[in-house]
Amino acid sequence: TRGIPAPATQRRNAGCVADYSLVNSWQGGYQAQVTVRAGSTALDGWTVTLTLPDGQTITQLWNGQLSQRDGSATVENLSYNATMAADGSTTFGFLGGLTRGAPAEPEVSCTAR
Repeated sequence: TRGIPAPATQRRNAGCVADYSLVNSWQGGYQAQVTVRAGSTALDGWTVTLTLPDGQTITQLWNGQLSQRDGSATVENLSYNATMAADGSTTFGFLGGLTRGAPAEPEVSCTAR
């Protein structure tokens, strides 16, 4: 006979997750924030990649180290926010420039180190 399978349990992410939020926008620019959250294990460094929509750039960033190339921005932790306990979080923010229209949400991904 076949047994009844146990109910599925939600598996928690062992790496990290990055959540983007728009703080404010104005003609030609915007301010955004990204929250980096650790999963079920502690982190010793993280990298967030943002694929910016056409016409958007990051002009100023705080609480991270920025590099940009061809519509993609990479933000790495600084020494003071690299280590994060399991279920912990940190944030970085930035100002962005727009060549047209309103700011659109970028694709965001996080990699734990």
